[in-house]
Amino acid sequence: MRLAFYGRVSTEDQQDPTSSRQWQLARATSLIEPHGGVVVAEYFDIGQSRSLPWRRRPEAMALLEAVKDPGRGFEAIVIGEPARAFYGGQFGLTFAVLVHHDVDLWVPEIDGRVDPESDAHDLVMTLYGGVCASLTPDPIRIPGRRRSASGSTVSSQMPRRRRSSRASSRCSSAALATRRSRRR
Repeated sequence: MRLAFYGRVSTEDQQDPTSSRQWQLARATSLIEPHGGVVVAEYFDIGQSRSLPWRRRPEAMALLEAVKDPGRGFEAIVIGEPARAFYGGQFGLTFAVLVHHDVDLWVPEIDGRVDPESDAHDLVMTLYGGVCASLTPDPIRIPGRRRSASGSTVSSQMPRRRRSSRASSRCSSAALATRRSRRR
């Protein structure tokens, strides 16, 4: 199975684009390789906020254009970190285009292919679109080091995100629903 990889890093993240691309690609590759998948194309936006629609991010837009081409050279897309790819309602809009063009989507949070008929998959992906920051994996949990501008080695870890108590109660309910759906 041939897949296109999509990733993103923004300047707000305070992360080195090279190390961010590496860990996102590594996460995506570790998901697809056991299924015979190989990344044949890469699309990686640098300095683009996830709040921008895919059509306003250069690499995401190029990927959407490639999806329309029947000779595109890949059957699916793999995203190493959905919280970096989608914001708000973007997942639903983007996924509809992929389904229309018979392109599968693979993400680690689903542990494989996103099933367009699964309400549980839709819930998980919607949560990663920004409804719940607590379900977003913190870069703290992702090992890695990078070089600072001065050449010294620095950790690529970031402080944990803060969330409101209102978001906290939504996230707790959403996390419970996600855990239940994974048990089925």
